[in-house]
Amino acid sequence: MELPEVRAKLDDIDKQLLELFVQRMEMIDTVADIKRRDTSRPLYDPVREREILRKVRENAGTEYGDAAHQLFRTILELSRARQAAQLIPATTVAARVAALCANEKNVFPQSGRIAVSGVEGCHAGAAAEKLFPRGDLMFLNGFRAVVQAVQAGLCQYGVLPIENSSNGSVRNVYDLLREPDLTIVRSARLLIRHVLLTQREAKLSDIKTIYTHEQAAGQCSKFIAALGGVDVVPCISTAHAAMRAAEAHDPTVAAIAGESCAKLYGLMVLEDTIQNSENNDTRFLCVTKGAESYTGAERLSMMVSCANAPGALYQMIAKISALGINMVKLESIPIPGTNFSYRFFMDLECNLHQDGVLGLLCELERSCDSFTLLGNYTEIIG
Repeated sequence: MELPEVRAKLDDIDKQLLELFVQRMEMIDTVADIKRRDTSRPLYDPVREREILRKVRENAGTEYGDAAHQLFRTILELSRARQAAQLIPATTVAARVAALCANEKNVFPQSGRIAVSGVEGCHAGAAAEKLFPRGDLMFLNGFRAVVQAVQAGLCQYGVLPIENSSNGSVRNVYDLLREPDLTIVRSARLLIRHVLLTQREAKLSDIKTIYTHEQAAGQCSKFIAALGGVDVVPCISTAHAAMRAAEAHDPTVAAIAGESCAKLYGLMVLEDTIQNSENNDTRFLCVTKGAESYTGAERLSMMVSCANAPGALYQMIAKISALGINMVKLESIPIPGTNFSYRFFMDLECNLHQDGVLGLLCELERSCDSFTLLGNYTEIIG
């Protein structure tokens, strides 16, 4: 056979495959209709699916068994996603989505009382000003204090750092996001530029102690290592570090912070090229109490955990892939009080109003050990 003839036959086979696939999905709609009337029937029947895959592998033979197994596993995932989209059960996440959609607003606020961890001049404050140009900032001591202020109603919103492009995630924020009745409503990326601040008479060779935040220390680790034997003292924010360095009135004490802190606290910029990478963005989340969302949201965040078993994470991701949704972040987070058990923080590019998204979330909630929908929101870049 010549190549044109082979391709013609392949086209004919593909046409038959597509016709059969459409027929199968039509039957899946019928199955969903039956299950809608008979709620005692589960969406997922693992025994039946395993039997289907066993027969597929067996009938395909040794040469094509693995490929056939993969093909039919994908078909089964697509079929389940189709059913889930039509069978929206009365679940916790369904109620959460309904509340978010019911409280959807057109315009994000420009003002309000905003909780921020740190003191005047901190990067979280700059992110809050970017999100709320006319906001009233309340500076607090620590990330938990920010969440508590929002939950208590002292502040309408709170701003928390979640990850840095060169030094990774702010891990202790993840557990706070699972606090009851907390919702992410927006995020912002801020370009971070660190400098070394000192007393005006100080020289680089004088420096013995550096105050800074642990994330900033990681982002400037090469510069700190090159100084040799310097004592790094962690602070709740880089601005707080600048304030402590200023209060020390000691030329051997410095701070790693933003340049704006120099004027605020009467310090001098001794070195202005100290971070490991010029590409140094930090992502901040804006949270509020209760269900709240805004039109145009394109990012969905959730926290999930699945069984510690072969293929468990794959099956979760396959459900998302079956809808053609892009996953932009997946990070494992140790569960406190356990040995090597993890939750996963996931960001998807989608909107709650998209076809199939609600069904997907209900299916994930059903199949995962734990599931928390954190919010559907817009991210500001630049």
